Amino acid sequence: MSPPDRIHVSTPPRRGLRLTGLLAAIVAIIVVASGLYSRASGNARLREWTDAQSIPVVAVAPPASGTNASALELPGRLEAYARAPIYARVSGYLKSWKYDIGAQVKAGQVLAEIETPDLDQQLQQARADLNTAQANEKLAEVTAERWQKILKSNAVSKQDVDEKVSDLAAKRAAVASARANVDRYVAMKGFTHIVAPFDGVVTARNTDVGALINAGTAAGLELFVISDTHKLRAYVNVPQSYVPDVQPGTKATLTVPDRPGKSYAATIETSSQSVSAASGTTLMQLVVDNPAAELLPGGYANARLQLPANATALSIPASALIFDAKGLSVATVGSDNRVMVKPVRIARDLGSKIEIGSGLGVDDRVIQNPPDGIADGAEVRIAANPKAVDTAAKGKPAAG
Repeated sequence: MSPPDRIHVSTPPRRGLRLTGLLAAIVAIIVVASGLYSRASGNARLREWTDAQSIPVVAVAPPASGTNASALELPGRLEAYARAPIYARVSGYLKSWKYDIGAQVKAGQVLAEIETPDLDQQLQQARADLNTAQANEKLAEVTAERWQKILKSNAVSKQDVDEKVSDLAAKRAAVASARANVDRYVAMKGFTHIVAPFDGVVTARNTDVGALINAGTAAGLELFVISDTHKLRAYVNVPQSYVPDVQPGTKATLTVPDRPGKSYAATIETSSQSVSAASGTTLMQLVVDNPAAELLPGGYANARLQLPANATALSIPASALIFDAKGLSVATVGSDNRVMVKPVRIARDLGSKIEIGSGLGVDDRVIQNPPDGIADGAEVRIAANPKAVDTAAKGKPAAG
């Protein structure tokens, strides 16, 4: 019996194993090298992006000039163009009144009548005194004529005749005085009728039938107030810095709370030509037509004054201002793209725009929105357009 056949296991040659291992090592080296290169490249891009982002991107623009026409809004108070408080010139009792508040009256119309019993008696007495003086004058005249005739016969002295003539002159003066007294009381009697001084509206009535009336203005309230409202005056207090721009003839627009959505054209008529030490403002008067009587005297009004544009003034956006410990300044960019911080002085604050009084030139490139912490000499990049500032932080590359 023959011995069993031996089983032979085929194994790769030793040389093939070495070749396979070498290839695997080369692949591993390539993978590692590729990873290292990718990481190094990503780090380089990240470093470049970081360096680029360390330089702020800013939007710049030169200061605007000659475009600052603006308006100044101020509170004001409306008053009648003509207002007359009516007082009594004679004492007595109110007999009747004709017109109440809100009534339209014409010049010369009787508003009320005063009953004056005391004045009536004084007038009668004055007339009686006049009659007495006239009688004395007549007697003195007859006497003087007689004595002058007697003088011709030398029966009386010239001295006696002169005395009679002088007495006649005195009596005539007494008559003139008594007549003037009567005329005075007659004139006062005319004041028992209270009349309107001009066409207008009765805006106040402070008396009634039977009320005791005292003559003059010191003893009580006015009986009536007549206001001419076809035109109104509006008074506003203009800050001192704006006074040179608000001259007589400046146009304005008035609005009132009781007429929403409506406006009324007005014009600066005059100025007080002085500055109040208490408020630092100048009182100015505007005139506004009121044909429909929609505006009410004594009411509040908002006045919008049109200010002229200053052709030489420079203006910048309010966002360009920098407030710090050094004061007020503006950041500009030089030809080398480095920041120059310039102190400035504000001439007018127009809200979204600031008018600069000094510190800037027409060729300065002003940073519209300076970043926090910007300093003199810092390097910046100029955005191609304002949107570039907002999008500069986008598109960050990913690290490998």
